[in-house]
Amino acid sequence: MTTAPLSLEHIIKPSSMNTGKPPVIFMLHGYGSNEEDLFSFAEELPEKYCVISVRAPYTLQPFGYAWYAINFDNEKGKWSDDQQAIESRDAIVKFLKEACEAYHLDDTDITLLGFSQGTILSYSVALSYPEKIKRVIALSGYINENILKEGYASNNFGSLRIYVSHGQVDQVIPIEWAQKAPQILDNLGITNVFEEYPVGHGVAPQNFYSFKKWLEANP
Repeated sequence: MTTAPLSLEHIIKPSSMNTGKPPVIFMLHGYGSNEEDLFSFAEELPEKYCVISVRAPYTLQPFGYAWYAINFDNEKGKWSDDQQAIESRDAIVKFLKEACEAYHLDDTDITLLGFSQGTILSYSVALSYPEKIKRVIALSGYINENILKEGYASNNFGSLRIYVSHGQVDQVIPIEWAQKAPQILDNLGITNVFEEYPVGHGVAPQNFYSFKKWLEANP
């Protein structure tokens, strides 16, 4: 399918459905990567889903992209540009609406599948605007409460479900950061699953099959 000229660059795998509006999975890649990265999962996911892999808006040399800047400062240490992250959060929300309209997709059945920085943004979108998102697959990331919409805790999370996984020896994002997610999600009343795998900053094959099974079990 030819991609429409929307506000964010993307690639798309159409749904197998011939009638009605298909459900959709939006993929959000990690820092320094691009829209091709997670798209390798697309062929293995349930065929009813349209899969759209989105390119982050900020360019990194020589060929990668980011949802927001991560800076390394001798005095501050590693820090993230939360204002850029908030801008990307809202750019994603805008893009979801555009894409569902352009490709005639079911805007009541949206899944976000993120990795690393893409997971941080997926949490931010889903917790800030839960009425727009049905499921989140949160791989190798964490919840940054600084980039959630003010007053988010009073949102209605009744229809949101989240799958979380992390590598036990992740050298980029400490597993302790990810382990905070289930308690935060429980406190918000969000149905969630948390799994750990004996890997670093990546997705093990058994991790893929586990979240695929979870996706099939949460139609």
